Amino acid sequence: MDLGEILLLGLALSADAFSVTISNSFVYVNERRSRLLLMPLFFGIFQGGMPLLGYFLSGVAASLIERYAGIVTMIILGLIGGNMIREGLQALMHPEDGEQRAQDAHLTLGVLLFQAVATAIDAFAIGVSLRAQAVNILLSATIICCTTAVCCVVALAIGKRLGMLLGDRAEVVGGAVLVGIGIKALLG
Repeated sequence: MDLGEILLLGLALSADAFSVTISNSFVYVNERRSRLLLMPLFFGIFQGGMPLLGYFLSGVAASLIERYAGIVTMIILGLIGGNMIREGLQALMHPEDGEQRAQDAHLTLGVLLFQAVATAIDAFAIGVSLRAQAVNILLSATIICCTTAVCCVVALAIGKRLGMLLGDRAEVVGGAVLVGIGIKALLG
């Protein structure tokens, strides 16, 4: 693989993290900038780290993780997204409670960690395939990490603007995006 192909691979792998970052940034409208900036960091590190794991752990563990990656991703993102949809619908039905809840909503490190893992599981399988191609895995993982982080910074800006447009429906839409990504991972 040449440098251009690895960059394209990084862009492809960052698509889920990009979508989740957009969803989070318009759902957590009152979140501190420092907390929002953890998304590019977490997503980048996990997208870059999972190929390393796949590269070095290829074998029995790799086939097990590859086999169940879609199911695990669906469960994690489905639960988080489903909860966001439920809370968003409650806020739409009871707007007087929704405003206070929206101000109190915060992106926890636990949620962010689960999202980072869920969006990076497919990168593990990429690491296994990179081993078969005898590429420089450290360079490849670094490029994937940086590409994802940059894409997520762009997603933060888009998500903020989109959140203003969606208003009270942002949490429902954000949850639906997460569930959609989970379904896509499950189907393959």
